[in-house]
Amino acid sequence: MREIPADFRAGFVAIIGRPNAGKSTLTNALVGRKVAITSDRPETTRRVIRAIVTREDGQAILVDTPGMHRPRTLLGERLGDMVRDSLEDVDAVVMCLPANEKIGPGDRYIFEMAKKTKAPVVAAITKTDLVAPTEVATKIAEVSEAYDFAEIVPVSAVAGNQVEDLAGVVVAQLPPSPPLYPLDAVTDQSEEVMISELIREAGLADLREELPHSLAVTIDEMQETTTRAGEPLLRIHASLHVERNSQKGIIIGKKGARLSQIGRAARQSIQQLFGSKVYLDLHVRVSKDWQRDPKMLNRLGF
Repeated sequence: MREIPADFRAGFVAIIGRPNAGKSTLTNALVGRKVAITSDRPETTRRVIRAIVTREDGQAILVDTPGMHRPRTLLGERLGDMVRDSLEDVDAVVMCLPANEKIGPGDRYIFEMAKKTKAPVVAAITKTDLVAPTEVATKIAEVSEAYDFAEIVPVSAVAGNQVEDLAGVVVAQLPPSPPLYPLDAVTDQSEEVMISELIREAGLADLREELPHSLAVTIDEMQETTTRAGEPLLRIHASLHVERNSQKGIIIGKKGARLSQIGRAARQSIQQLFGSKVYLDLHVRVSKDWQRDPKMLNRLGF
């Protein structure tokens, strides 16, 4: 069993920022494997995801949050509440600020909200691979003038630049403590939640701009069995929920082509996660205006 040093640190770290600021991509990079779905569509993250980073000097439980924005639906209001709740009792905060975007009113609102926690706030200047080094230097100066951050770390989660540096800075902000999770843990998400998110990610990658926010996924049945050859087989029956009949046709596509593509992509991701063969059966259901319906939001897990 690994010996824990006397100066080991551990605690909870909220990862916050505007939609599409790179929070989930950064979370995955810090953990070293995929624990949160990603997409170039804003507002991809809909759940508070706890990802666990364990180093020789400490353990950071990263709380990846939905992007903060002005809510347009009851779902948006609930996601905002998730972010505010996740900031309670955290030991540190990482605020993601894209290198290729100017600081705006949304960033200022989020920072003022983070300051209320009294926890140290580290600025992660994300997506540095998208700009020139001189622009990164300009961004660092802009960020340092805008807010009183504990530390500022430019990082590219995609290229892997300074990810380890950021992890070290974050752990240094945490209080002395033994590990809060097993040393080999990477997330506390259930298998069912991870699978539903991988299916939604496959949908986001293949659908039109107007549809992603109307898409939700539930797991109807999941069973571990074996193939005829005796190999492990995970059988999954899942539903993709949309808000209108017209959206159902978009997801299914001509002769079911789009739904088949979503199923193939999702099955591949699930097989990579579990290391076994997967049988995936997808159905599309119309749950009228579910983003605004309290009962449907509860049924869908929001």
